[in-house]
Amino acid sequence: MRSPHARAAGLVAFLLLALPAGAEVRLPSVLSDHMVLQRAAWVPVWGWAAPNEAVSVRFGNQTLGTVADSDGRWRLHLDLSQAPSTPGVLSVRGAGNEIVVKDVLVGEVWLASGQSNMEKPFGEKKGQLPTFGSEEALAGAEQPEIRLFKVARLKAAQPGEDVSGAWVRSTPAALIATQFSAAAYSFGRRIKEELGAPVGLIDATWGGTRIESWTPPDLLGQLDLPPAVKDKPASLYNGMIAGLAPVKLKGALWYQGESNILHTDDGPAYTAKMEAMIRGWRRAFGQDLPFYYVQLAPHLYSVVRKDQGVGGPESLPRLREAQLDALRIPKTGMIVTTDLADDLRDIHPRDKQSVGLRLANLALAESYERPGIEPYGPTYRAIRFAGRQAILSFDHAQGLAARDGKPLDWFEIAGSDDRYHPATATIRDNEVLVDSPLVNEPKSVRFGWHEAATPNLVNGAGLPAVPFRSEHPIPKNPPRI
Repeated sequence: MRSPHARAAGLVAFLLLALPAGAEVRLPSVLSDHMVLQRAAWVPVWGWAAPNEAVSVRFGNQTLGTVADSDGRWRLHLDLSQAPSTPGVLSVRGAGNEIVVKDVLVGEVWLASGQSNMEKPFGEKKGQLPTFGSEEALAGAEQPEIRLFKVARLKAAQPGEDVSGAWVRSTPAALIATQFSAAAYSFGRRIKEELGAPVGLIDATWGGTRIESWTPPDLLGQLDLPPAVKDKPASLYNGMIAGLAPVKLKGALWYQGESNILHTDDGPAYTAKMEAMIRGWRRAFGQDLPFYYVQLAPHLYSVVRKDQGVGGPESLPRLREAQLDALRIPKTGMIVTTDLADDLRDIHPRDKQSVGLRLANLALAESYERPGIEPYGPTYRAIRFAGRQAILSFDHAQGLAARDGKPLDWFEIAGSDDRYHPATATIRDNEVLVDSPLVNEPKSVRFGWHEAATPNLVNGAGLPAVPFRSEHPIPKNPPRI
């Protein structure tokens, strides 16, 4: 009896002989030399050919065959759950040509997206100061098992079938030439170091853009969009995300929101917009993708950008709270950056390596279930009162401390009149006691509730506490994902 592999090979040969020569099989840009394929049991390989053209795919010891549909589209799925990490060759053959994709690795593939703080590269960028540690990071960027794919900027009216870009090996010159995301690269370097596996990073970013631009068009119809954001919504999803699908990913990274504070001052509306975008991306890629994102850093929006429709110094805290509320979305996680603002007048904090490392630790703890990694800072859980004192308890509170050794700051307390006053805060047994001589009967506490807030409360992992209002419950961190 012939083996299943022999029967499959025979079927492929028959299909190739049965159809006329001359058709051209094609692959999307993301399936090209130097790429990383996700280690998984169901990995799409897809492309285009003539209608009803036979197509075969060979990788390692797997050979698969199919026939393009009436529109010329085809797709096959490889089982790469046990594939070696050494470079391989992907061969795709149609009736009239063969594409040989060389230097293919199998490992971990992540998509990083957002606006300028995710976009910000190492080294120089017009109008921005270089990221901290750029020279050292670039000097150590000769990493042949880290591969980079920079998606070319494109706005489109309809979802595209492909994007423009190419995979390159990580080198100092490649990072500079592609202007690759410093945060995404730092994330990938940490993942590779911890897992010892190849890492593929896809950078689809564009500074100064709103979340509506990155959201599938049909899902925008469910949102109440002000006129100010109706100019080309979905255009970046159409031009820079849709054409990547259905590439197999391990997860997605997101750093955006600054532009949603401007002009429309989104506040709570941002949560629904995150839900729509994440739902659309998961649908497009056919995966329940883990989605890890960055809570916005401190910046003087109401001072530096007062002519851009910012509602005041609480506009940033309101949007941060909406980002926090997005933790109700399954398989999400958030890092905090209140300690990373080196200049409150600069909307681009320069420490992007810490952003990448925190995102990586979040992924390692949740998606890869690596033990011994604390990815979260202190997270408000409950409040109780004893006389004039409010007593706060936290999750992820082991080793509560002030990172600078000074008294805890940016705590405020209010009574029944809801007027907040600066408060004294002290740590006792992994709780925080808050009081003010101006409030005899406390009702609520808020923390870090200002655009300039750079509070010093951290846990034993050195991670900053999440800004909060005690009357606004925080969704519990998601389970392992």
